[in-house]
Amino acid sequence: MPKPVKITGRSSGITNAFVNGIIPVIPPSDEEIDDVLNTLGMDSEHIVCAYCGDPYTEWDHFHPLVKDKMPTGYISEIHNLVPCCGKCNQSKGNKPWKDWMLSDARLSPRTRNIPDIEHRIRRLEEFEARYTPIKLDFETIVGPEAWKQHWENCTKLRHFMQESQKHSDKIRECIRISARKMMEKQD
Repeated sequence: MPKPVKITGRSSGITNAFVNGIIPVIPPSDEEIDDVLNTLGMDSEHIVCAYCGDPYTEWDHFHPLVKDKMPTGYISEIHNLVPCCGKCNQSKGNKPWKDWMLSDARLSPRTRNIPDIEHRIRRLEEFEARYTPIKLDFETIVGPEAWKQHWENCTKLRHFMQESQKHSDKIRECIRISARKMMEKQD
């Protein structure tokens, strides 16, 4: 049987939205993309997941944007992005890339027995050594008052979700009781 959905089950998504909502995306030039792909041993005709070699479906933030429910200071720009498959992106999450690749995490390259993992690690080390991703102090840039207000809004929304969950639990119970009574009448 399916488990009831919880409004509060989305709170990490809300926190991520409050982080991702302030992260700029700097579109790369074609030359920058070609340069990164070349460093990773690829070209625009042959792009694969940098972690496992499967077909790529997206670009992963090499250094995570969120850690401990707060922004790390990294942004979405070509020197913090590598081509990735969905399996690797979901499995990696916000873990350090190399630790994750060699870990027993579900769907990590090591767990999936990717045969050329050492070669892939060397390429990613070259990528990391060659490029310095932009890392900013967001609070300093926007000022302490704007920063404080942003996170207070996040806290208020999570609190409102908790209150909404209590209310929806009461509604769900009333509906459950009514449905149970209808089922008993049918018997």
